[in-house]
Amino acid sequence: MPDQQPDKPEGVPDDANTELSSAFAETPTLGAMGAQSLLDEEDLTHTPPQSSEDVAVVDREVARSLWQDAWRELRTNPIFLISAVLIVFLVLVAVWPGLFDSTDPLQCDLAKSQLGPTSGHPFGYDTQGCDVYARTIHGARASITVGVFATLGAALLGTVMGGLAGFFGGWIDAVISRIADIFFGIPILLGGLVFLSVIPSQSIWVVVGFIVVLGWPQIARIARGAVITAKQQDYVTAARALGAGNGRLMLRHILPNALAPIIVVATIALGTYISLEATLSYLGVGLKPPTVSWGIDISAAADTFRNAPHMLLFPAGALCITILAFIMLGDAVRDALDPKLR
Repeated sequence: MPDQQPDKPEGVPDDANTELSSAFAETPTLGAMGAQSLLDEEDLTHTPPQSSEDVAVVDREVARSLWQDAWRELRTNPIFLISAVLIVFLVLVAVWPGLFDSTDPLQCDLAKSQLGPTSGHPFGYDTQGCDVYARTIHGARASITVGVFATLGAALLGTVMGGLAGFFGGWIDAVISRIADIFFGIPILLGGLVFLSVIPSQSIWVVVGFIVVLGWPQIARIARGAVITAKQQDYVTAARALGAGNGRLMLRHILPNALAPIIVVATIALGTYISLEATLSYLGVGLKPPTVSWGIDISAAADTFRNAPHMLLFPAGALCITILAFIMLGDAVRDALDPKLR
């Protein structure tokens, strides 16, 4: 049977059909050219790493870009600038109190008990006749020392425990998580009242150790989540495929990219730990005399507030400014490191 030719559309001349066919025949197909173009483009932009060193370079570039963007954001944030200036000033006061006052905070004169501000003694005197200004200046050392070292200890322990739980998973994750849950179940203030009341020596390092013991689970949870997220990224998979061991993966690929949320939480926690130390000292189970602390001075001034309000207002004001400065710093760092909040 002879092949039947399809009917041509009515009203279309033969020469028009011929011209259309010629036009489609001369037009190159998108499949071949488009596929080749996409392949060439992918070869240029997605060249696979040749070694674990290449993956490490990529990790460092990503981390460097994150911190550079964060620093650029922080430099234009007035909250960060104000808090940074306050913290630098407070650190100077804590490290070199002699730059701001030459009076001995333990040298007291009962004849000047509860006297108000006078010339040369702008904060007045407390019940024992001690200079409130001198005690406020020297009290910064104990409070900031407890806050800084407690934060460093809790951050270090929490990062190690949370990192191990998030990286290995399985029974290691289960054991560490249950231990953290036990410590989470202990109210930190109630635990301080019980724990510190049975220890004869309430030195700075005893208070620091107590805060570290009960403070690490919070940071461990943050570290665990950050490590789990980083572990699932493609650059970690590539490094593992290229033969990187667990230690190299953790230290060079995962941890640098999981530090941002840990730093944010630790910065905010620093202000909380300073407040906790002052609260424990106020309740009589924290630091004890002759240590000079804002919490001790606030506790001593509580009963005489009506007659001598200056004894309470100045150390309490210094404590509030310090806590506020570190919390503001933590908020600014969080906003800079979290692109979703920009």
